[in-house]
Amino acid sequence: MNGINTFIKRKVNIKFNYINKAFGNNSFTLLDVGAGNHSASKTKQVFPNCTYYGLDMDKETSYSAADFEVMHTFYEIDLTLLNLDSIPDHFFDYINMAHVIEHLHNGDKVLPLLLKKLKPSGYFYIEYPGQKSTTLPSMYGTLNFKDDPTHVRVYSVNELKNIFEPNNCEVLQSGTRRNWYYIIATPLRIFISLFQIGKVRANVFWDLLGFAEFLYCRKK
Repeated sequence: MNGINTFIKRKVNIKFNYINKAFGNNSFTLLDVGAGNHSASKTKQVFPNCTYYGLDMDKETSYSAADFEVMHTFYEIDLTLLNLDSIPDHFFDYINMAHVIEHLHNGDKVLPLLLKKLKPSGYFYIEYPGQKSTTLPSMYGTLNFKDDPTHVRVYSVNELKNIFEPNNCEVLQSGTRRNWYYIIATPLRIFISLFQIGKVRANVFWDLLGFAEFLYCRKK
């Protein structure tokens, strides 16, 4: 049963799906930029051979003792200060940066510094609310970009391509995030959200309405 659950999570969860494409059951080093919401525990459950490094500006965003137990290292860093000297260069096989850059006014300066931490042939996945999110209605959680007061800047695929490519990276896939598993399951997800919290979470509609954009890249 655990094997089936792991297989489903690797296929359904977009972040895990790209990691699975790159490494499957093999060992790899992961830097998770914005490691809150128990990402460490969830990732190690699905990829037990992963050596997990977390990075966040503090330890307060939905972390538990279990998360820190499975981390190899936690970097408490404010990325906007542009000082990543405590992180080794050319070290990580995979860097994940999901829904972080929109909180950074200087994300275009942060990305080249993070790319220095990636090994040759390493992978980088980034996801963020795109321009479309500025036109969507407001909803519980975040459906419109401005629903989250900590969002400070809208980025685009073309802007980020113009950062990755000059930094010796090939963009393997990019565009609007569309998870067809989530889209097909929208009615069920609405029911589950209503049952759990009495209201519908905005992220139920992210894939259906094209809230987020992504790039999946490989360092040459």
